[in-house]
Amino acid sequence: MSQYWSPAVRELTPYVPGEQPRERVIKLNTNENPYPPAPGVSEALRNYAVDHLRLYPDPTSLALRETLADTYGVSVAETFVGNGSDEVLAFAFQAFFCHGAPLDVPSITYSFYPVYANLYGVELRKHPLNNQWEVDLDALANDSERSGVIFANPNAPTGHAHSLESIEALLKRVADRVVLIDEAYVDFGAESTVALVERYPNLLVTGTFSKSRSLAGLRLGYAIGSPELIEGLQRVKDSFNSYPVDSLASVVGIEALKDTQHFNACRDNVITTRERTRQRLEGLGFEVLPSKANFLLAQHPDFAGAQLFAGLRERGILVRHFNTNLLNNFLRISIGTDDEMDSFIEALESLSG
Repeated sequence: MSQYWSPAVRELTPYVPGEQPRERVIKLNTNENPYPPAPGVSEALRNYAVDHLRLYPDPTSLALRETLADTYGVSVAETFVGNGSDEVLAFAFQAFFCHGAPLDVPSITYSFYPVYANLYGVELRKHPLNNQWEVDLDALANDSERSGVIFANPNAPTGHAHSLESIEALLKRVADRVVLIDEAYVDFGAESTVALVERYPNLLVTGTFSKSRSLAGLRLGYAIGSPELIEGLQRVKDSFNSYPVDSLASVVGIEALKDTQHFNACRDNVITTRERTRQRLEGLGFEVLPSKANFLLAQHPDFAGAQLFAGLRERGILVRHFNTNLLNNFLRISIGTDDEMDSFIEALESLSG
């Protein structure tokens, strides 16, 4: 611990991302899309004028936001973009949750939320999942204290997703509080709450190009919400970095949004492979939580999660193992190609046979 660090930095516990190995392995640990981006992305990269790199990008990312608005049926004033959804989430914490009241969050959800809370001095009020491993919406903000709410839908790393009706009931109950719904995985079988933005000005929906758009290496995320919430994000952005999305990322993001045929085909393939993998895991005796995401969370009654994780790693297959009390026996398995998932199942058979 350095003598030069500020007291705040000494107290930080940074987020730990999934391993990014240099050797060739089957990588099922970071929820990346197993399929390449839309063909138009390659074309855009080939045609991009390198001379543009000497110029600053559009600080409003207007062309990208216009395409985003067309894609989701909202106005441009209801859109915001940033360097990955993690940056958008960081701006949202600063804009809406740094007000002295606790922030309501599920006890098991995306592990970056506690990191941001610690960074910005936000108190978290954690609520256990119900006995079905679902986010308990009734428990969130169920008090008179004016707190915010944040959760992922589908939830990470459990994969469960709530219906629009259940989320709308929450929004009606907490109309005076910002409700941030992180939809990083929504395209793999869940219902997007973007349809509720027009009726609920307290709703902010965040999303990413990393998962269903196959652009994890580009770092591009977005938010959709009422103009007053978007203005709050813009005020934070322009006080931090007025040029967050580079011009190349904007061009590529537009092409990824435009190709709905490629998007639908890749998404459907992931969903089909996920369900096939779930059935095969259950056939091996695993308990597999229902998932609307591009991953599965599974545990085996006879084998420790750490043991299976290590055995798979030795066989050149990476999955995610969370070394926490509640999840210690579980593995989170990203959905790869059919061939990759076949190799994964074969490795498990050799470990558990």
